[in-house]
Amino acid sequence: MSAIQNLQTFDPFADATKGDDRLPGGTEDYIHIRIQQRNGRKTLTTVQGIADDYDKKKLVKAFKKKFACNGTVIEHPEYGEVIQLQGDQRKNPPSSRKKIELAKEEQLKVHGF
Repeated sequence: MSAIQNLQTFDPFADATKGDDRLPGGTEDYIHIRIQQRNGRKTLTTVQGIADDYDKKKLVKAFKKKFACNGTVIEHPEYGEVIQLQGDQRKNPPSSRKKIELAKEEQLKVHGF
């Protein structure tokens, strides 16, 4: 008797906890871009895993100007400093990272619906 495939659970954030703990959360030099639903149509985009070499406050300032949104840097107890941007900015940070050489294409992981 075979198991039904669509009844198995799937955790979309499971890949963020795999690997060794070189970075907080075991991100293995990946930059994770996630979207969180707030209320109604409002969303938040979080960017986690940016190296400590970069000044995150200056990155937020550049993102805010380029994407015409608001943003902040929060201190997460497990993941360290995380950038929060208003709205669905999942497509925007990868396009601007070429300009500041933030990460390679294979180092970006975009999560969300």
